[in-house]
Amino acid sequence: MVLCKGPAKLLVATPAHLRKHVPTMADPRPSWRIAHIALDEDTILWRNADVEQERRVAIFDLIEDNTFRPVRSSEAGHDGPYRLRLAVRDGRLAMMIGDEAGNELETLIIGLARFRRPIREYFAICDSYYQAIRKATPAEIETIDMARRGIHNDAAERLLERLEGKAETDFATARRLFTLICVLHIKG
Repeated sequence: MVLCKGPAKLLVATPAHLRKHVPTMADPRPSWRIAHIALDEDTILWRNADVEQERRVAIFDLIEDNTFRPVRSSEAGHDGPYRLRLAVRDGRLAMMIGDEAGNELETLIIGLARFRRPIREYFAICDSYYQAIRKATPAEIETIDMARRGIHNDAAERLLERLEGKAETDFATARRLFTLICVLHIKG
């Protein structure tokens, strides 16, 4: 199974209630971002070259552009950048957050029950997308890709809701984190 990426990166309109503050060069706010991310090796159930490439691309994209502020750590004076490690434990997502030196700051636990269906749908639509690339018309491929983006966007909104009060992030970061959550769920 391969996670899918669309033919090009597209701008996605984000509802106002989901937008978070994005620091700019002129902004005096601290460096609220993820500087390093890792996936728990024991959680990844299946690997192949395509899955590894998807994992590398998702991590690269996330590190290049993200906004992330764990609320408790920030209130305790840790302003980032952060190291993040993702794992699935007992059906929950564990987001282990550390400082740049690798000192553990906190672990956020997020129930994955609300993500089971979007993960399953995302894998199914990605399979359809790759089958369509081989034999479908461009219009059919675009229709499938639009559905894929819709599922991905819905899952990112759910993740933002689950992080409410625990970590501040933006829509693009939530989308990339969902991609990595999917990598943790790939089965051979």
